[in-house]
Amino acid sequence: MDRKLAAILAADVVGYSAMMERDETGTHERLQAGLREVFEPIIAKHHGTIFKLMGDGLLAEFTSVVEAVECAVVLQQSLTQRNQDVPQQQQIRVRIGVNLGEVIVEGHDRFGEGVNIAARLEQLSEPGGIWVSGKVAKEVEKKLAFGFESMGPQKVKNISEPVDCYRVTLAGREARRQPAKRQSASANVLVGAFAIAVICGLALWALPLAGLTIPGISTTTERSGVPMIAVLPFQNMSGDSKVDYFSDGMTNDLISMLTGVSELKVLSGSATYPYKDKKTDIRNLGKELGVAYVIEGGVWKDTDRLRITAQLTDAQTGGHVWAEKLDEKGTDPLALQDRIVERIVASLGGQRGKMYESEYRKVWEKDTPKLEEYDYFLRSNFYFQQYTPPSLLKAREIIEEGLRKFPDSALLKCGLAWDNVLAANYGYDTTPDEHWLEASEILNETLVRPSLGPDAKKSGLWSFSYVSAHEGNFDKSLQSAQEVMALSPGDAFLIGDLSSAYRWHGMTDKAIELTDFALRNDPNNAPYYLSMKAFVFTDMGRYGESAKLIDGTADFFIGIPLLRAINFVHLGKPDDARKEIDKVLAVQPWYTAARWRDMTFNIKPDVIDMQVADLVKAGLPEK
Repeated sequence: MDRKLAAILAADVVGYSAMMERDETGTHERLQAGLREVFEPIIAKHHGTIFKLMGDGLLAEFTSVVEAVECAVVLQQSLTQRNQDVPQQQQIRVRIGVNLGEVIVEGHDRFGEGVNIAARLEQLSEPGGIWVSGKVAKEVEKKLAFGFESMGPQKVKNISEPVDCYRVTLAGREARRQPAKRQSASANVLVGAFAIAVICGLALWALPLAGLTIPGISTTTERSGVPMIAVLPFQNMSGDSKVDYFSDGMTNDLISMLTGVSELKVLSGSATYPYKDKKTDIRNLGKELGVAYVIEGGVWKDTDRLRITAQLTDAQTGGHVWAEKLDEKGTDPLALQDRIVERIVASLGGQRGKMYESEYRKVWEKDTPKLEEYDYFLRSNFYFQQYTPPSLLKAREIIEEGLRKFPDSALLKCGLAWDNVLAANYGYDTTPDEHWLEASEILNETLVRPSLGPDAKKSGLWSFSYVSAHEGNFDKSLQSAQEVMALSPGDAFLIGDLSSAYRWHGMTDKAIELTDFALRNDPNNAPYYLSMKAFVFTDMGRYGESAKLIDGTADFFIGIPLLRAINFVHLGKPDDARKEIDKVLAVQPWYTAARWRDMTFNIKPDVIDMQVADLVKAGLPEK
């Protein structure tokens, strides 16, 4: 038995089963073309050898670990460029893992832990991403112009010890180490500091606007507390083996969608496929795969009807966190599948999803001295969701307590910026200018850091969309909103809230589309999304439709009675308008029409001018 040290590259195609189901012949032809035109020549150019081909992936050996990593980067770059003019459902996207280790040589094949770890790294990687072992990162860090983001030790199947994992990023080592500059709080510099580009399928900070250098690497470890999820293959409950393609496609699409949600870490499908149709104790499976939660379910499909059962289970306790039965009717199987997947992702992901609910319960069980940075983030977020002045004060107390323990935390500082945005935008006190300024200063200092994690980036850009709108930069506000949505494409609450960025920009049709998405996928928070849609209608002068949407809605924030007052003025109901104003002043006697102007944004000044005049007519003090 021959053994040798080698660098192993493992790659697999994202969403392979669903692509084959949609277009078996076309998918096969595109994969073969990609193999001939991209993988074989690039691997050969880097002195590598493909020793195994699978239907949806390959394994290659390199004598140089430097060339193995360079090859992985060039492959992802080439695929990104190749996909630019290809419809999304036909794009070939891959995950890549690279490991350096001893392998067993048997003819043209390679076996052993060196190969197994490369395959596990590929399974952990996100679509378009490259993960490497600690051995690889240490060996090549000073030899390549790429950065390496530590993902911490990861427990993987059939490997006894956790594997130290790193994600490859495409900015250089020197750029990563360059200290971020603290800028002034002026709106122009803050606005100019943000440009985000998607490079090779990895969301990276781009180089600067206005001459400001923004390093492109995230080296944060602040997400170490985020639990890993495994999605088991959904079972075909129809009794017809011909429907297997649908349950497999359902599983792959769900994994792909969940992978795109910034709050979640998801194993690849190849890691869980061996468990297909097997009865497994969830707690044992959790230990084998190193995951905290498991999603499982079943598919029942008839000619024009689809039923999906899905549940989320805590892999440590075996307790059910969430379960739902979803029914859809229609004759287009892919459209049905998309709607179901969209609903599941929206239910689980996001800051109001079931995953966070479970984590909130766990973090409140911890003693204060044991709280980590991410725990403070979760605790404060619990209060942010309540949208009341007392809860906002409590959230701030928790963040400030966390910052005393972790004074340089970008995650908690972005949370403090969000606290200030809410205080200013919802009129919770008499100092909105101070809140806007503090939020601006925090974001200016924090968002240009080279070590910004995904949660901090999401929270910061969400706040920045509001800050930009307040400063009258609606293009930048919309850009920030779009960047946040790209980080969490299934987060119904985020999308419903940031539909406002499209409204402020005058893109009312898109704003309505996003509120409808939120309503469809998160009915539990329907009153909030209905109010967002009502704001759009009022801006458009559709006062009757707006009034119907919020008729009987609880006044969960100050904008609801004020919006009703504006609608009633135009509907010829001055007494009803006055009653709404009285409710506002009874709670917040300092509130004025000028404050409405400060918290309500629109690219068309005449829209706000009219609303301010309407509120004054309804009885609200002008200043």
